[in-house]
Amino acid sequence: MSILKNLKRDIIKNKYIYLMAIPVAAFYICFCYLPMGGLVIAFQDYAPAKGILGSEWVGFQNFINFFHDYQFTRLLRNTIFLSLKLIVFGFPAPILLALLINEIRWKTYRKTVQTLSYLPHFISLVVVCGLISDFTSSTGLVNQLLSYIGVEPKTFLMQPKMFQPLFVTTDIWQTIGWGSIVYLSAISSIDPGLYEAATIDGAGRFRQILSVTIPSLMSTIIVLFIMRIGNIMSLGYEKVILLYNPTIMERADIISSFTYRRGLLDMDYGFSTAVGMFNSVINFAILWIANRLCKKFTGESLW
Repeated sequence: MSILKNLKRDIIKNKYIYLMAIPVAAFYICFCYLPMGGLVIAFQDYAPAKGILGSEWVGFQNFINFFHDYQFTRLLRNTIFLSLKLIVFGFPAPILLALLINEIRWKTYRKTVQTLSYLPHFISLVVVCGLISDFTSSTGLVNQLLSYIGVEPKTFLMQPKMFQPLFVTTDIWQTIGWGSIVYLSAISSIDPGLYEAATIDGAGRFRQILSVTIPSLMSTIIVLFIMRIGNIMSLGYEKVILLYNPTIMERADIISSFTYRRGLLDMDYGFSTAVGMFNSVINFAILWIANRLCKKFTGESLW
């Protein structure tokens, strides 16, 4: 009863905040929670004409078919390796950029750098993939530059070993500026007295970063790292299907692009739902493990 009273009092006190939260809550309820009821088709041979109630129940057969599919090992390997590369190389990039921007003392130059780093985030993914294809073609800008040092021209997106480096590099370019906003905000909240104390102790700018800035950012870094680890299996299919081709399918194809083909192109809705459900379960397990480990070794966690 006391909980309800406290909730009522809090709603009255912060009514405008709750009003602003209504559209957000409605969005997640309508597009995230209510559709979860459709997961039942992962256990059916679903046919749109028959609907959920009329479709044949097949139990775990869709999951078994996916695990026995000849592409399963390749899909799992590509998804994990590509996601790990994005974490290893992409996750620290916004942190480093935020630290570098924070060291810029000329405000005009600082704002210019911030603005330029944010811009790629707002470029359409279709445009980005078009630029990648044009720049890395045999007659593209990259090959023209490499020709000056004697490198033979080649179409990079026809080379299987080049797909993942290109994917990771361009992803960093597109997200580094936007991702640095959170860290810049956290840096701005650090007590200036800590820097003054470090200066009195004889610490230079680099030592202040190591001893003051980074330790103050650790809680933010850990929370975002746990959230990133929890999406290790959820690489978006959009960029992959815009870049891959039969020549590099062995390295480029991932679980989400496979789900797109089976679900929307082949209209095998039950099978694709089962694959998506498998992804979600693995993501949740990894998130739970990462959260427990971070809480044990650092004391910081999501819950």
